[in-house]
Amino acid sequence: MLLEIRDLEVRYGGIRAVKGIDLAGGEGELVCLIGANGAGQSSALQAICGLHARSGKVTYAGEALEGLPVFELPRRGLVTVPEGRGIFPQLTVQENLAMGAYAHGGGDPEPQYALFPRLKERRRQTAGTLSGGEQQMLAIARALMSRPKLLLLDEPSMGLAPLMVAKIFDIVREVAARGMTILLVEQNARLALELANRGYVMESGSITLADAASKLLANPKVREAYLGEGAG
Repeated sequence: MLLEIRDLEVRYGGIRAVKGIDLAGGEGELVCLIGANGAGQSSALQAICGLHARSGKVTYAGEALEGLPVFELPRRGLVTVPEGRGIFPQLTVQENLAMGAYAHGGGDPEPQYALFPRLKERRRQTAGTLSGGEQQMLAIARALMSRPKLLLLDEPSMGLAPLMVAKIFDIVREVAARGMTILLVEQNARLALELANRGYVMESGSITLADAASKLLANPKVREAYLGEGAG
């Protein structure tokens, strides 16, 4: 397993947002974490990459991450695309991509322009003037500039029109097909499960189901609660 999580807990004061979950992702797998808004998925993802205080054990590539500074993670191949994209709005597209390659001393943006032709067209445009979908493309492309082994994607479809959501998921599918390990937090359960190898369902800070994504898609409880299909 490239990523192993044991008894991960996140607290906000006296509130346990994540209640001792276990989760794993093997090399080349796309694993999704689904659940209703506020179930704790984003808190879990942020805790994995050290953006929240946590307890429990997080192991990446056989090494425990406790005590490792957040800025060191991209150098080791663990890269996050945060909820809300987190681009540098005052920089151009090209400058944002250069920032993604900073941990490795620079990099060639052309492979990203091949994957995201729209970004190449707008490479000299200020990132804050891009559409929401284009900003999401830029956030993913910037992360890929860091040459990740493990990519954490937090709600990539949030706030996007359906056509742009489809484009973003096509890109995620292509990246996964190249063998990259991806942990995807996504409220669009159907799209996430159709894309993933394995999935976890999170409710009120706990993981309540874990199975092959195809089996979760067929699970009556998942279909009723997350896919908008009535019981029976």
